[in-house]
Amino acid sequence: MAEIATIGTDRARGGYSRHVFDTAERELREWFTTSAERVGLDVDVDRNGNIWAWWGTPADGAVVTGSHLDSVPGGGAFDGPLGVASALAAVERLRNDGFRPRRPIAVVVFAEEEGGRFGVPCLGSRLLTGAIPPDRALTLTDADGTTFADAATKAGFDPGRFGKDDVALARIGTFVELHVEQGRGLIDAGSPIAVGTGIDPHGRWRLSFTGRGDHAGTAAVADRNDPMIPAARTVLAARAAAGHGPRDTRATVGKLVPVPGGTNVIPARVDLWLDSRATATEATSEAVAAITEAARTAANDEGCEVEVTEESWSGPVSFDARLRDRLRTTLGEPPLLPTGAGHDAGVLAAHVPTGMLYVRNPTGISHSPAEHAEDDDCEAGVEALAQVLRELA
Repeated sequence: MAEIATIGTDRARGGYSRHVFDTAERELREWFTTSAERVGLDVDVDRNGNIWAWWGTPADGAVVTGSHLDSVPGGGAFDGPLGVASALAAVERLRNDGFRPRRPIAVVVFAEEEGGRFGVPCLGSRLLTGAIPPDRALTLTDADGTTFADAATKAGFDPGRFGKDDVALARIGTFVELHVEQGRGLIDAGSPIAVGTGIDPHGRWRLSFTGRGDHAGTAAVADRNDPMIPAARTVLAARAAAGHGPRDTRATVGKLVPVPGGTNVIPARVDLWLDSRATATEATSEAVAAITEAARTAANDEGCEVEVTEESWSGPVSFDARLRDRLRTTLGEPPLLPTGAGHDAGVLAAHVPTGMLYVRNPTGISHSPAEHAEDDDCEAGVEALAQVLRELA
């Protein structure tokens, strides 16, 4: 982790901004390749930009671990990289101990897990499993209008080869992802590690409000069709929907973009992105329905229009029960932990036995520079992952 501490630092936001195929993420890919080869692993890259480091000859039914290296804008140091660094450390520990696996072991780095550049989370694992059509993925654009296809081409990949990869998928016999906890569960449990049980349903929606651009100093308020007004009311509607729904309902507007974006300009359009989650699909759907209804009402009141687009949806995930129980037995019955955070493990769970290990975060904060894990807890995570790989392989 110390080796990558200066890569992708974000002076404006704090923390790290590391997005798929940008300069920082490419540096991290080089770091991973060098580190994996130093441990004695053979590295290759699949057709969707995911990186694999193999201990043993690649074959079907391998034991696979790993995570991602990209971040949200201004994210913390541990979300993703901790799972990758811990996987390398666990494999190195087993090799130094003289362990000889009966099954191949691989460490994988999935591309664009956060969706921080192109908007759709877990893009690398979604492409690999066929959960997103390549035609849709390749036309996704970043804030500068660059398509995923163009970014991939610039990074040296062939966009024509992107899509479901049955060969790579068949090689995953079991997948276990280690991740820093993104909440307070392990603080309350008093444990350095936990075994994951599943992932709450969650999705992202883009709401585009269209009005009439004008001069901030000359347009009378009564004559305006200002899309910022219904956008602002939608932000408040999101908080209200979460506050009045089941206790576990969450609704967040974390990104809002006015166009053209001048200080003294009434915007012609405002785009905002809604993230909604709950432990039940029905609660999530009800929250989104209430928020979009409020958005349409607010747009109508201001003489504006609104378009609602679902950008991603992930249904509820339950990790493989037999694997979960095996992990707990191997590790001496650590606590069980559900999560509202999405992961590549959640995408793979529909296709292969999948599990997760969490490492305690003493701040309980994630997707922020305040995200943290103590050295002793990270060490406990490496030891747990090494035990799991030894047991499974």
